[in-house]
Amino acid sequence: MTPLLLTDIERAVRSSWSAERSTPEFRARWTEDNPARDQCGVTALVLHDLLGGDLLRGEVHVAGERVDYHWWNRLGQGIEIDLTREQFGPEEIVTEGVVIPRPPVTELRRLREEYELLRDLVLDRLDRRRTTAAGAMSGPPA
Repeated sequence: MTPLLLTDIERAVRSSWSAERSTPEFRARWTEDNPARDQCGVTALVLHDLLGGDLLRGEVHVAGERVDYHWWNRLGQGIEIDLTREQFGPEEIVTEGVVIPRPPVTELRRLREEYELLRDLVLDRLDRRRTTAAGAMSGPPA
């Protein structure tokens, strides 16, 4: 089986973002010009499924006041992966992250549907990537 690269995972995640996978109460803020907007929670969960590590959550502050939370991942040796950091404007400041224990999918009160939609689409894209790469490596039949 062809191994997946982090770039394959990133491409599958980024190409799977949409308004229907964003935070419901902020869905109207999502645009194609800023596709990472409000995708952080579900993206962090999907990356955790694929790569393990820790889930990190920081506060988002505007003018010194908390307006939201931001989620990302930390892998072994302190390597942080945040595919959605670019969603924020200069007025939005993200505080240092704290480790949050991963809740079981059955206990997700918010974003369960959005997470499952993103997870399934990303897994499908990665499976197609593996299949395509394996077919290309085997070459034409003799």
